[in-house]
Amino acid sequence: MLAAERHARIAQAVQGDRVVSTVELAELLRVSTETIRRDLAELETKGLLRRVRGGATRTNHLGDEAPFAERSGSANEAKSVIGTLALSVLQPGQTVVIDVGTTAMQVARALAGEFTGVVLTCSVLVANELAEASGIEVHLSAGRMRKGDLALSGPAAQNFFDDVFADVAFLGSGGVHAEAGLTDFYLDECHVRRIIMRNSAMNYVLADSGKHQRIAPYRVAPLEQTGGVITDRYPPEELARTITGAGGRIICPDSAKGESV
Repeated sequence: MLAAERHARIAQAVQGDRVVSTVELAELLRVSTETIRRDLAELETKGLLRRVRGGATRTNHLGDEAPFAERSGSANEAKSVIGTLALSVLQPGQTVVIDVGTTAMQVARALAGEFTGVVLTCSVLVANELAEASGIEVHLSAGRMRKGDLALSGPAAQNFFDDVFADVAFLGSGGVHAEAGLTDFYLDECHVRRIIMRNSAMNYVLADSGKHQRIAPYRVAPLEQTGGVITDRYPPEELARTITGAGGRIICPDSAKGESV
């Protein structure tokens, strides 16, 4: 197992409130305790966990997602920039999936009145943003609804997207990290997102700069399975190198450092 994969699995293992022991991690990953100790030391320097006697636990910033009302009022300018950039990668007549989240809502707002085609979503809020948009055919999945974001997930949503083959998908995110990849806060929604990714010709992660090098509790996919990241600011060097090294695009306003549209 490569070090990067070990680090991602360790980071995921420490998301709970308990301490994960060095011995437990060594058995899980089938490596020596000495290797695990070195891994924990490296991950602690990156702020991804906190070492304690006999193992490691999560850092304070790896908790639950902030409430919807709080998120919907933060980073609005950055999210608006991302919405505009998302619109710029589309062609008229395409079939597009827009995932859940406050940034996904900004993508929907950017598309309304500007895009013509088909939009499929598992977000009641996204569907509402596009309800009166001329030229857009909107399809809303079924599923169990989560309060706040009004996100739909579970078997019904998974079945819906199993039968969808989109040209482009815009994916919500809890965090985007060089080693952990694309992560989020809700396991059922991660399952839906993987199906969307699998069935889309191209997908882009929506991630404002506050999500760069952040890890949420559940892994969606490694960055190698994404088409790139749409963001308001060029990512830190390690994250940018991982995205571009995997063949992904970095779409942001900063043309001096990375690719822009």
